[in-house]
Amino acid sequence: MSAATGKKAVLELDGKKIELPIYSGTLGPDVIDVKDVLASGHFTFDPGFMATASCESKITFIDGDKGVLLHRGYPIAQLATQASYLETCYLLLSGELPTAEQKTDFENKVRNHTMVHDQVSRFFNGFRRDAHPMAVMCGVVGALSAFYHNGFDVENVDHREITAVRLVAKIPTLAAWTYKYTIGQPFVYPRNDLSYAENFLYMMFATPADRDYKVNPILAKAMDRIFTLHADHEQNASTSTVRLAGSTGANPYACIAAGIAALWGPAHGGANEAVLKMLDEIGSVENVAPFMEKVKTKEVKLMGFGHRVYKNFDPRAKVMKETCDEVLSALGINDPQLALAMELERIALSDPYFIERKLYPNVDFYSGIILKAIGIPTEMFTVIFALARTVGWISHWLEMHSGAYKIGRPRQLYTGETQRDIKR
Repeated sequence: MSAATGKKAVLELDGKKIELPIYSGTLGPDVIDVKDVLASGHFTFDPGFMATASCESKITFIDGDKGVLLHRGYPIAQLATQASYLETCYLLLSGELPTAEQKTDFENKVRNHTMVHDQVSRFFNGFRRDAHPMAVMCGVVGALSAFYHNGFDVENVDHREITAVRLVAKIPTLAAWTYKYTIGQPFVYPRNDLSYAENFLYMMFATPADRDYKVNPILAKAMDRIFTLHADHEQNASTSTVRLAGSTGANPYACIAAGIAALWGPAHGGANEAVLKMLDEIGSVENVAPFMEKVKTKEVKLMGFGHRVYKNFDPRAKVMKETCDEVLSALGINDPQLALAMELERIALSDPYFIERKLYPNVDFYSGIILKAIGIPTEMFTVIFALARTVGWISHWLEMHSGAYKIGRPRQLYTGETQRDIKR
């Protein structure tokens, strides 16, 4: 639990003073407990919840000013380079990195749950082939609640833990099948002899006719890092959505589907997709310099640079850039759009205008380039994000249900009509 600092904030309302206790976490700013304001007949007003701590959590800490991202205390760069995605999943879910024995046991559990019920495959047929993949993901993940509802008890620790494993295991299968469905290819079933990232890429790109399909280990490593770097990001819009839905006692698969819906928005999970669209609009390397001049005059928006949370640098971007360089070197790709992206990066890192405003390439900029190089279409980018973030969502859901919580009920500042009568 958070610790009382002994300090109090004093709020004066209508001549009366209200003492509000102040709490300290292990890191980050102190938090003022404002719940006693309600007893005075007032609400607090904080659009976007920019200054409101909606919960207490031990999972992830962010310091945007210093460029810090910690999962259970471990820096994200260390996890991305020294641990696998499944080890990071174990950490987020349990609080500690696994021992060798725990790692093997957890990986086996995930492998045993990668298949989905055969009837789930029929849900895909209800979608148009040109439906956005995120629309399909919302539907099929939500549909899992129909397969794991009867007998599920949210108060049962074992039920909650197996749900977490199932989600981590099954989301890659559903994501790959979503891609296969949109391009009209048959579904490829998971293989238990492959690693998590290898299995996903195998289900994405193998075909029944290509039984000897081999996953490039450099691409599997890059995919694993992308998953790790997107695994959790504290109380963002989609995570808050999962917690809010979960506070009602809703089925956990429905809660994750709600998180996917929230992530779909271009202001949240669609940023790397927006990077590729921006590159399409720029067209060629010769147009980069004029484009960047238009950015300076605010005629156009620069996507994939700077970050709403990180004010100095994105701690995930350095690892992602290194991975990007590895992938492009290994594949020897001569793609004009990728050359265009590298020129954008060069200008942003050398031009005083961008340096002074801290418009540095962020994780979305590099992840978009990597995914394109791997051969993943732009419209699948946010699905990849959802796949990676599922473990963060279910970790927060687990944490909430493991302690005391209340159903979410935000308030409002009403500015509509006062009571009036119908006159006829």
